[in-house]
Amino acid sequence: MKKILYPLVTAALLAVSAFVLPSIRQPAADARLYEMRVYYAEPGKLDGLLARFREHTTKLFKKHGMTNVGYWVPMDNTDNKLIYVLSYPNRSAREQSWKDFLADPKWKQAAANSEKNGKLVTRIESVYMKTTDFSPELRLTKSREPRAFELRTYKTTPGNQENLLARFRDHTVKLFEKHGMTNFSYWTPTEKEGGADDTLIYILAHQSKEAGLKSFDEFRQDTDWQAARKASEEKGGGSLTVSVESVYMTPTDFSPVK
Repeated sequence: MKKILYPLVTAALLAVSAFVLPSIRQPAADARLYEMRVYYAEPGKLDGLLARFREHTTKLFKKHGMTNVGYWVPMDNTDNKLIYVLSYPNRSAREQSWKDFLADPKWKQAAANSEKNGKLVTRIESVYMKTTDFSPELRLTKSREPRAFELRTYKTTPGNQENLLARFRDHTVKLFEKHGMTNFSYWTPTEKEGGADDTLIYILAHQSKEAGLKSFDEFRQDTDWQAARKASEEKGGGSLTVSVESVYMTPTDFSPVK
């Protein structure tokens, strides 16, 4: 009887594992190429630029294989900025998508109609990015309650990018969550001229700007954070960052994520 039962038990366990194991596997690494683009609108023409994106551009991006991730305007928007993020399967797909988009007659018509009284954009900045290994799975969802988003850009001291990433991986992202912040996504640039070896770019979500400022005050006073910072700076030979830039943003009405 025992000789018969052992094979049956083994077969049963294998059958169960076939259903259980996939559910506990870690999600595949995000290998997509991301691009953050910043448009500076001509004075008085930001609304026109937003209308063009709302009515034409985002739909044409999707038509040509680009993924609209998020669109935001800074809360303190003295420079008339539109900040947005797209993603693509890879760099070659990006180049083909943009080539097809720019050649699309519908785009040409939309651009011409919107620029009858002059161009809408003064200049464009762009940075290509890849997600870090500790970045959460990107979810393009809309919150039931309005949220404020915060774009943060860190420039590291020479040779300390890996130490900064380790500190985020092992401590910072968890402490952000502890203090009520939502980790949206973390990226590093892919091109050397864009900061591939000394830059970390990430976005957080807060209930409001005031809530974000309060959360950061509490975060900085956290003894676990203070210990992590001290240990990382001892290893890195001093401060890990040269500069930290923070921009609080409001999602546009046509942004996939809000």
